Amino acid sequence: MEPSNLGNFYDAFVVGETIKHSLTKTIFESDNNLFSLLTMNHHPVHLSLEHVKDHQHGKILVVGTLVFSLVVGMTVPDISGKAVANLEYESVNHTGPVFIGDTIRAETEILEKRKTSKGNRGVVYVETRAFNQENLEVLRFRRRVLIPIQ
Repeated sequence: MEPSNLGNFYDAFVVGETIKHSLTKTIFESDNNLFSLLTMNHHPVHLSLEHVKDHQHGKILVVGTLVFSLVVGMTVPDISGKAVANLEYESVNHTGPVFIGDTIRAETEILEKRKTSKGNRGVVYVETRAFNQENLEVLRFRRRVLIPIQ
């Protein structure tokens, strides 16, 4: 049996390529409740059916930072598994609501890459988009990842 290949080295990234990540996640009520508890986000729009019944969506919204964290995690096997560091996150945009029971998938486009002055690593600049089960975009963000050169 071959060991799994967690992440990629710098040279494997091709500018303009879009990677469709194989991991997906259905978000359960317990995921949302635990994340709210761990992060001390007790806003009733994330926890109270009574509160949201007159809200614009009429149902509980999943905490946005949970969605962001899950999507970053989905990209690890392809993007940052071999990373030295995630250097920067930028332009985090919640482009659509996420509800309990939604299934999230993600894809990442390689925007730019450049070698560093150290010569044994490079910075890869990517944009990740997340979609729900109806293929509606719910999240978009960009980041720079420091990746070793093999």
